[in-house]
Amino acid sequence: MLHSPLDCLLLPEWLVPVEPAGVVLKNYAIGIRGDRIALIAPREQALKIPCADVRELPNTLLTPGLINAHGHAAMSLFRGLADDLPLHTWLNEHIWPAEAQWVNEDFIRNGTDLALAEQIKNGITCFSDMYFYPEIVCQQVHDSGMRAQITVPMLDFPVPGARDSAEALRKGLQLFDDLQQHPRLTIGFGPHAPYTVSDAGIENIVMLAAQLDAPVQMHVHETATEIQNSIDQYGERPLARLARLGILGPRFQAVHMTQVNDEDIALLVQTNSSVIHCPESNLKLASGFCPIERLWNAGVNVAIGTDGAASNNNLDLLGETRTAALLAKAVAQSASAVSAHQALRMATLNGARALGIDENTGSLEVGKLADITAFNFNDLSVQPVYDPVSQLIYAAGRNCVEHVWVGGKQLLHNRQLVRMDEQKIITQAQYWAHKIAKK
Repeated sequence: MLHSPLDCLLLPEWLVPVEPAGVVLKNYAIGIRGDRIALIAPREQALKIPCADVRELPNTLLTPGLINAHGHAAMSLFRGLADDLPLHTWLNEHIWPAEAQWVNEDFIRNGTDLALAEQIKNGITCFSDMYFYPEIVCQQVHDSGMRAQITVPMLDFPVPGARDSAEALRKGLQLFDDLQQHPRLTIGFGPHAPYTVSDAGIENIVMLAAQLDAPVQMHVHETATEIQNSIDQYGERPLARLARLGILGPRFQAVHMTQVNDEDIALLVQTNSSVIHCPESNLKLASGFCPIERLWNAGVNVAIGTDGAASNNNLDLLGETRTAALLAKAVAQSASAVSAHQALRMATLNGARALGIDENTGSLEVGKLADITAFNFNDLSVQPVYDPVSQLIYAAGRNCVEHVWVGGKQLLHNRQLVRMDEQKIITQAQYWAHKIAKK
């Protein structure tokens, strides 16, 4: 098997498989056949196997492709529109009115392309999206070559592209049926938050998600106000209410979780729910701090998300992961909290696990999909290199991303997009900025 020809052989200086944990392989090669990893071996051994495309990658670190476990892609066109505001003011007085005025099919198409291109250039191979007109998002993802989880937004009031939750649900179920066999797209449910979805709406999603084995992603415990309002209205914290309604479980992805107590952690552990940590959005909106060291030590799966560029203001998952690692140390008051290797795991394999795709991606292992990011360490800002993973998390920037492969197909080559027209995307973004600024 190993002696049949490879489609591509990559020869980096360092290879970090993520699984097993804490391992750095030096002068190893990774061989790709079709869309899968067919070989991981010392370079001398690998070079004996026939391969038409052998790539020498000096001073380069190969990792699994980064996984952005939460975002709102097309909101990239609102980047910088309403900064320096608390969450509920930002949402109610700025973002929701702007969405009502501007979001249409063209906005979603152009905004999603902007987010896709930025994420590829930032080393992201897979992302989760929760935004309007999900059928258009799916088409843009399909064309881009990226991998994605698309969660259909569910709210108790009309949204762009859906007059009510029933229409949103109907369109979501159609998408699920249409894309069930798609190699790179997963469809799930995206109830916006406990305060925007009724008990009946949540119970309906619980039933359908169980029938379809579909993922569910939801903003949960984002602010202290959300907690207090839930206690006032329901007599219990939002997570406890969600547990009572039966929506927590291995398919459930709780985004933000900045307000966490021991009972919350126990519920997450008991139900095997995942947490998606979005530190920079939480910091910018002053929402609070997710205690990821406590969650990690309790056995909760914690992944990393950028949130939308309207509240971040970028889709730089490497930078997000550095912020997560540094913030974890301050919150835990321990310099050893969340090591560089743990941080990388949150940005790769933990993300894949949260999205339910860890059997196929999230680590560099033979038989898994060839979703790979190459970081070039030639820049003086990352010299000298003692520990490449520490250097990646604490010193490297997204400018170090040189190549990206998804399912063995290269989407970024020498920092240039292979399948997307960068200048066209910039021109489209400028068109929307001019239009929105004139309002």
